[in-house]
Amino acid sequence: MAEQYWFPAKRYGFGWSLPQTWQGWVVLLAYLAVAALGLITFPPNQEPVVLVCFEVFIAVALVIVCWIKGEPLRWRWGRD
Repeated sequence: MAEQYWFPAKRYGFGWSLPQTWQGWVVLLAYLAVAALGLITFPPNQEPVVLVCFEVFIAVALVIVCWIKGEPLRWRWGRD
């Protein structure tokens, strides 16, 4: 069985598009839920530095998952 990418490459530019598998959607929704939880746990007006560090950490974690389970990155300009 061929491996299916969770995150397809964008048609134009550099990066990934919305997920195309249920696993990708679970990862994306979990990221959004954890980001929202971070806003509740670390209020921006009380702990802005901790909040920014937390959000950067989980964003890097999402990029790592996309890098591992997504299509290889390269500049694209339309269909190949």
